[in-house]
Amino acid sequence: MSQNVPPQRETVNIETEPTPIGKGSQTVKKRLQGELMRLMMAKNKDLSAFPDGDNLFKWIGTIIGPEGTVYHNLTYKLSFEFPSGYPYSPPKVKFITHCFHPNVDNHGNICLDILKEKWSALYDVQSILLSIQSLLGEPNNRSPLNVTAANMWSNEEAFKKYLLENYNKEKEKAEKETAAAQR
Repeated sequence: MSQNVPPQRETVNIETEPTPIGKGSQTVKKRLQGELMRLMMAKNKDLSAFPDGDNLFKWIGTIIGPEGTVYHNLTYKLSFEFPSGYPYSPPKVKFITHCFHPNVDNHGNICLDILKEKWSALYDVQSILLSIQSLLGEPNNRSPLNVTAANMWSNEEAFKKYLLENYNKEKEKAEKETAAAQR
């Protein structure tokens, strides 16, 4: 049987049932638990991901911008939502932290082929995080979601200045919101 063909399983309408059910659900849970263990054992300080609360089908990931890029040492949070057909269907991955990048739109959506038409059941959370981290330094300007970022990309100094100004504004805003929520 092909790696990308899901085994026979119960059909779930994702629109009305956000959390998978049935035997297939247990298979997905086991896969996700294994991925979580591998991520924890990898001890990569530049990326991580954990379930968001008790829901194993929703995770929060973190990547740190790679050295040698305008994103160096910037921290970004991402959300992962795993469908009932995972790993045969890709998870929905979005930036939570605002990311000014040619392949990321203002809503955090990411244009990355492995999250769409090039998805394979062989990919896992760690490979997705590594691919997104790599994308930060090597955007695909032929397929931009953010045309402004794509147009600025060739001028690294101007891009970095704009990036850092916006990153710091968003960070301050998030810190104020967190402080207000804790009161």
